[in-house]
Amino acid sequence: MVSWKGIYFVLALFLGSFFGSIFMLGPFLPLMFISPAWYRWITDCVVATWLTLPVALLEMAFGAKVVVTGDGFVPGERSVIIMNHRTRMDWMFLWNCLLRYSYLRLEKICLKSSLKSIPGFGWAMQVAAFVFIQRKWEDDKSHFEKMLDYFCDIREPLQLLIFPEGTDLTGDNLDAIHDITVAYPQNIPQTEKHLLNGNFPKEIHFHVQRYPIETVPSSKEELQLWCRKRWEEKEERLRHFYEDGKCFSATGQSIIPPCKSELRVLTVKCISLLYWTVFPLGMLVLLYLYSFARWYFAAMIIFFVVQQKIFGGLELIELACHRYFRKQQKFHNMKIKNN
Repeated sequence: MVSWKGIYFVLALFLGSFFGSIFMLGPFLPLMFISPAWYRWITDCVVATWLTLPVALLEMAFGAKVVVTGDGFVPGERSVIIMNHRTRMDWMFLWNCLLRYSYLRLEKICLKSSLKSIPGFGWAMQVAAFVFIQRKWEDDKSHFEKMLDYFCDIREPLQLLIFPEGTDLTGDNLDAIHDITVAYPQNIPQTEKHLLNGNFPKEIHFHVQRYPIETVPSSKEELQLWCRKRWEEKEERLRHFYEDGKCFSATGQSIIPPCKSELRVLTVKCISLLYWTVFPLGMLVLLYLYSFARWYFAAMIIFFVVQQKIFGGLELIELACHRYFRKQQKFHNMKIKNN
């Protein structure tokens, strides 16, 4: 049965992403054609403010407890995150961990391409340059490599959440791989419908293992065996979790302390709840009072829909802009060298 908590959660996230895409991200879109690197940094910061909202709602409004054990993260390094998928919402719950141990603006997620069409959520994901895939590695490999090269060109210390099967997890572009195991002692929301029914997790446990990239095998066959071994360890870890007290560590603490204090995390959550409650209401008032706001609102909706139909998504336009500027820079450098 649908609950008021579930309606509040979904509505708050949707209105925040919908109005945020139009009124917070929309004004920065022209920057893409001037400096893709600055566009990426600014829009990542804006998107990160919204990513704090589900964290704040889960912990402050619905009382979820977050426990992180293991190695933690090294802020500023490029890493791939591989994680078990106990539910369809694990990628969102991961933000509760990253808010404490890393920086939300650095996270990118590999998602199926159909999600980019969702109004609000999908628009923000496009602006955030999430990596959309067709789930066919032969078709996705080229796009995946182009996006990764782009992030490296602009020196973006991203943390990329992916499905490891068939993916090249090695190379000079990465510093480490983070293997995260997530578990829920009770109240496991399998789908969005469970959240709508108010079935929020009471506790979310994360166990983080960091593998420096030089310890990861480079050949495809050895990498597949490495991933398989990690998954076997993960299954064994989960078995012990659910059979022996529902915790990953006897101490219940991470080896590496979080990069943010709990006071700072609490402050961020409070500001997030306040801002994302007031902001949609303010935008509704703006639309009601001013005709120019309504024209801008309609124009941005049309733009988001049309650009995806024609170009395939904002992340592809951003990638094309970067490749153009890089080609121009190479041409300029060659011209100087010849002179």
